[in-house]
Amino acid sequence: MSALWPEPPPPTDADVAARLAVERHGHVLLMRMQRTDKRNAIDRPMTAALDAALDLLEDDPDLRCGVLTGGPDVFCAGTDVAVGPGAPTPRGGNYGVVARRRTTPLVAAVEGIAFGGGFEIVLACDVVVASTAARFGLPEVALGLVPNCGALFRGPRALPPVVARQLLLTGDPIDAGRAHGLGLVGELVEPGRAQERGLEVAERVAQRSPVAVRATLAALGRLEGDADAAGWAATDDAVARVVDSEDRAEGIAAFFAKRPPVWPGR
Repeated sequence: MSALWPEPPPPTDADVAARLAVERHGHVLLMRMQRTDKRNAIDRPMTAALDAALDLLEDDPDLRCGVLTGGPDVFCAGTDVAVGPGAPTPRGGNYGVVARRRTTPLVAAVEGIAFGGGFEIVLACDVVVASTAARFGLPEVALGLVPNCGALFRGPRALPPVVARQLLLTGDPIDAGRAHGLGLVGELVEPGRAQERGLEVAERVAQRSPVAVRATLAALGRLEGDADAAGWAATDDAVARVVDSEDRAEGIAAFFAKRPPVWPGR
């Protein structure tokens, strides 16, 4: 996948540890993003923290399911556009998450916004629990960018294609109620209960045969593998078209200036 930001300096261990709270609940690993002052926007330390936690989830045979959440108010606003998310990781791809081949299930527990890369992380999970206050959106076109973490092909897989196209082309979000009705969200809960219910669902998974669960997820991954490979190639082509464009420069400048962009169209 193409890079849209230069690689920042390596993060410190303290920065990485501060980005993600990791807790064991029996056979379940709870991972909670905790950069709330930036709406859990993903920078290089966050990518490193997510990558390490998901490596643990996959490699520890005592762990049977994971829950990824952003806390009580926000899931994730996507890439930190000021500094970028750091390079893709060898096992996880962008964010350490979205290109990962997993055989341990992962539940997304969503409160508040899941925008841009945050929504793409949700699309990379196996089960989605969301509060009624959650919203999902792909605002990249408003910045002169394209989604580069899987939404171009996973969006039309998780949603009716006409709805996915509308989200991708307008950048406008949908609320959790509509997302549930369209099948993107598996369970809808009251605000503040997404993490609790996500853990309950994960514990149900953890009570099942670990061999059968891993085999099931591996089979699903193989079935989607060829489509994903084509999707990543098409995503790279789309990113290459915008990475050096004047529109991208204007979109980012307008974002930081808090003004409407004036698109050069080139």
